[in-house]
Amino acid sequence: MSKRHPDQFDLFQAPLFPVRARAEQIDMARFRSKLKRAMAQAIRECPYDRPTIAARMAQYLGLASISKASLDAYTAESKEGHDISLIRFKAFVRATGAVWLWDMVVSEDGLTLLEGDEARLAEIARLQQEQREIAASIKTLRSTPVAIKRRGRP
Repeated sequence: MSKRHPDQFDLFQAPLFPVRARAEQIDMARFRSKLKRAMAQAIRECPYDRPTIAARMAQYLGLASISKASLDAYTAESKEGHDISLIRFKAFVRATGAVWLWDMVVSEDGLTLLEGDEARLAEIARLQQEQREIAASIKTLRSTPVAIKRRGRP
C-alpha cells in the first residue's frame, strides 16, 4: 500500500474537527429554526421521553418543575416568542446528553467544540508548529558560517 502525500485529501473522509469561518451576517430567524430543529432531533435521539427530559431539566435548574409544554415550545419552529435561555439550554443539553448541540450553536462563529481530552490535540499541534518555526530559525542561522575568533591563542 502506498503512502499518501500529506497534501492529498481523501474525498470521502470528512474532517473530525472542521475548520470553520465566521459568518459575517447573523440570520436570527434561520438560527432560531436550526436550533429548534436540532433540539427536536436531540429529543428524538434521547433515551428519555419529553416529560422525563423536562423533569431532568428542572432538577438541574433547581426548579420544582418545567412543563412538557415549555419543552414543546422550545422546539416548535412556529413558536418564535419562545426561545430557550442559555441557562435552560445548558440544562437541556445535560438532560438529553446531546453535547453536540454546543458545537452546532458555536459553528457559525467559526468555532469548533473540543470535548475533554481532545483539547490536547490542539495543544500538540500548536507545539509542533512552534517546533517547526524554531527548526526553521535554526536552519537559517546555520546557513551562514560562524567566524570563530580564537581568544587567548596566538
